[in-house]
Amino acid sequence: MQLLNMSLQHISKEVRLTPAAVNSEVKLLQSFSGDDRDKTVLKSIQYTSDYEFNNGCRAPPWRQVHGDICYVVIKPHDTDLLSVSASTAGVYINGGFEKENFSDLKHDREGEIYKDLVTLLKEKSAVFAENIAKQDFTLREDETTGNQYDIMDSGDEGDGDNTHRTNEDAKKDSKEPQKADKQKSNLKKTGKDRTPRKQPQPSLKWKNLGLGEEADEKKEEKDQIREGSAGKKEKKKVTVQESKGRVHPVIKGRKSKTPAQDQEDTFSESSTESEEEEESPDRRQEANSDLPSEYWQIQKLVKYLKGGNQTATIIALCSMRDFNLTQETCQLAIRDVGGLEVLINLLDTEEIKCKIGSLKILKEISHNAQIRRAIADLGGLQTMVKILKSPDKDLKCLAAETIANVAKFRRARRTVRQHGGIKKLVGLLDCGPLGSVPMTPEVEKDIEVARCGALALWSCSKSTKNKQAIRKAGGIPLLARLLKSSHENMLIPVVGTLQECASEQSYRLAIRTEGMIEDLVTNLRSENQVLQMHCASAIFKCAEEKETRDLVRQYGGLDPLVSLLDKSDNKELLAAATGAIWKCAISPENVERFQELKAIEKLVSLLQHQPEEVLVNVVGALGECAQEPQNRMSIRKAGGIPPLVNLLTGTNQSLLVNVTKAVGACATETENMTIIDRLDGVRLLWSLLKNQNPEVQASAAWAICPCIENAKDAGEMVRSFVGGLELIVSLLKSEHKEVLASVCAAIANIAKDEENLAVITDHGVVPMLAKLTNTTDDKLRRHLAEAIARCCMWGNNRVAFGEANAVAPLVRYLKSPDESVHRATAQALFQLSRDPENCITMHNAGVVKLLLDMVGSTDEALQEAAAGCIGNIRRLALANEKAKYP
Repeated sequence: MQLLNMSLQHISKEVRLTPAAVNSEVKLLQSFSGDDRDKTVLKSIQYTSDYEFNNGCRAPPWRQVHGDICYVVIKPHDTDLLSVSASTAGVYINGGFEKENFSDLKHDREGEIYKDLVTLLKEKSAVFAENIAKQDFTLREDETTGNQYDIMDSGDEGDGDNTHRTNEDAKKDSKEPQKADKQKSNLKKTGKDRTPRKQPQPSLKWKNLGLGEEADEKKEEKDQIREGSAGKKEKKKVTVQESKGRVHPVIKGRKSKTPAQDQEDTFSESSTESEEEEESPDRRQEANSDLPSEYWQIQKLVKYLKGGNQTATIIALCSMRDFNLTQETCQLAIRDVGGLEVLINLLDTEEIKCKIGSLKILKEISHNAQIRRAIADLGGLQTMVKILKSPDKDLKCLAAETIANVAKFRRARRTVRQHGGIKKLVGLLDCGPLGSVPMTPEVEKDIEVARCGALALWSCSKSTKNKQAIRKAGGIPLLARLLKSSHENMLIPVVGTLQECASEQSYRLAIRTEGMIEDLVTNLRSENQVLQMHCASAIFKCAEEKETRDLVRQYGGLDPLVSLLDKSDNKELLAAATGAIWKCAISPENVERFQELKAIEKLVSLLQHQPEEVLVNVVGALGECAQEPQNRMSIRKAGGIPPLVNLLTGTNQSLLVNVTKAVGACATETENMTIIDRLDGVRLLWSLLKNQNPEVQASAAWAICPCIENAKDAGEMVRSFVGGLELIVSLLKSEHKEVLASVCAAIANIAKDEENLAVITDHGVVPMLAKLTNTTDDKLRRHLAEAIARCCMWGNNRVAFGEANAVAPLVRYLKSPDESVHRATAQALFQLSRDPENCITMHNAGVVKLLLDMVGSTDEALQEAAAGCIGNIRRLALANEKAKYP
């Protein structure tokens, strides 16, 4: 027994899921269980055993050896009873009980292992997932245990820190009770307990359901008792009071709270935001670590801030600014001693100098990610948003710049929007007409206010809802006006905001209609590379529309874009320029200009030794340019084929999509195809059909088509790929229409070789093609009909298509408005009509009348196929008549 206990203790130290974590989660779910389907997440959840071992487990010892912690029975609102095992590896559904009294449990796992109960229940119960999505909640345990469990909807933005427990964490947890015992004994000696015990509290959403009222009442009673007995001590509460010229900053524990009416809005942020900062661990300076003298000096200054009068406060702020606040040590020194609370609360004073001094410090230290989050947690953003309405322009500038620094993560951007900050920031952009008035100090100050406002909007515009808020607040005309400014420091945040917002269709339309394309092209010629980069990025996003691409050409924007390719040392600028060239090259008129500017040769030179974001754009541009025969020759002469084929071995999905398109376009030239074949490019393309990304699969299949058409011995080449034909036939099971269309096109080319046709027939290509005939997608219809026409050339495939009911759906294709569909369908029907049963089927489907209209087509292939099909039907009819009346 002693050996068993020792082994259990050893196991409990190395678990990934701990008994304490499971117990807390079960308690939490129990507190939100009940019969009300709308206001509770479960009907019930209970342990199968009330007995708890010393290590916190409820599973029997012989199962603890296998890692089991406990077993729970859960009754969701919408499914049958769930029997769940919680183990160190996670939670899972077990085999259940043979009897109703929770005996004879089958321990075998059924299904997947989940990281916690909430994740399992989201998967198994739709009602649970729905309710948990509507009302997220947070339970915080006692601070002395150091454990926090944040349970939130998987669709949440992830603003909070997600703590992943490791083996080391588990070991620390096992030591925590010992530390707690020591602390208690010390507290008994001193008679003081400095760590107030925090009770679990439901969040705002659950309070709104009335589930947390009892807890609130108990908390109020405890607070009243505490206030009555402890008038002696004031808790850390800091406000800034003014009396007789003295400024007393006092600490007030602020928390950033969202009003209940804004709760729905809270979790509806854009999920596709760029440049999200990573969660960084909260680093605190250890007391015994070697710290520079600045750390202690700053801490002394913060103490003066807390207790000094107005003059002492201002002197302390000025002295603090003398330090290098860009150093992390200085930034964290301010935070560690509670200086952030003081600085933020100084913003509530009426003393302008104190506000300015505080904002100047906050602006500098808010470049640190940890400081940013701390400022947001302490409610600093709300105060800064209020300051944006201040009549003092210096204050507005500093507040906007600090907001620009802090709003680097979603929660901060959301806070700015919810407290009316977007509208106020847009208001800062209105600085009057630029250039029409003499430059006075007052005008310069207005321009600086507008610049700071644009800077803050730039940070905020990374959220979709903020983009909409900027547009609704009237920001687009103001940004268009500022875009005509000659001040580069103004233009950079303005163009930065525009290029962020250009991901939205409404902004792209506004940028074009407000005449901003001309200004963007003008600024491409600037000497400032940062400005050039943002202008090129804006054009990159806006050039999705043909009208914008035409405007870029008309305003002479293609020339400066090509000239930017020479600045290969600046990778961000190069990525933006190549991206703009790629999108502009979609228009053939622009490709002609690129030919004149020798852009193809420059792009080919960038195919090596460049980061992936540059390569994606370069290859995309070459793929568009390669649609023209002359450019395909230029790519070959510039030595572009080998590096393109080499890129087929990459893993970047966007790059693979673009490079397969470029290689496929180049393969339409026989000389290019010879090089591709020699470099084993077709084999590499074929291997990409195994890629899990449907876009890569489709692009590779499209590229294979010209390779088969232009290869010297295409049939033998295809057969040389082991398992290649089986692979391409298996892709006919795909659910993506683009994949299906591209594979049908490839099969149509493969089937030109009789031996290959025989092989794919053995792999079941006929029934698989027949299953697709009910599609309504014209692109798929065309290539499917071509594949069927080719496959009819072997054995009894014509009869097999008829037996698989593929004939009647094909007749409907003739009603499509696309003439290429008509041609492919007529050819397929002509081949199928060589079987008498198929003739009867298509005649009954009304094919004759449709084909008669097509016999007079100007397309000779369509004309011939339609006439041939009608002829086969007519010959069958005549044969029947002769048989009846010999």
